Amino acid sequence: MSVFQLVIHSADEPFYDGACKSVTVPTEEGLIGVWAHHSPMVAGVVPGILTMTMPDDTKQQLVVSEGMIKIHDNEVNVLVDALERPEDIDANRAKRAADEAKEQMLQKKSYAEYLEAEADLKRAINRMKASARR
Repeated sequence: MSVFQLVIHSADEPFYDGACKSVTVPTEEGLIGVWAHHSPMVAGVVPGILTMTMPDDTKQQLVVSEGMIKIHDNEVNVLVDALERPEDIDANRAKRAADEAKEQMLQKKSYAEYLEAEADLKRAINRMKASARR
């Protein structure tokens, strides 16, 4: 199977720059799978789990936040605000964050604060899912 160049950056540091067989990314339209020679596109990344298949067929998962993906000339660039490896996630802390976000959503606050709490809840749920998978 062919490979492509995958570049993943979070807001504060580069994470990966190398060959990849496939990558599955959570986008606004749902999960998209990318393989070598994928047609060019740009899409918004939403909080979720990104899965990479490396050239040796090992898989690596990352919990990602909002960002974007750009595919062009057999190169895939993923830029996200934050990312974590599942093994680095504290499941108890993620559960507490989810509970706090739910509480914030129930309080009568502005629409912007509600959306922020909703985003926090989605991130915490994705962190818990990734932590449970490992």
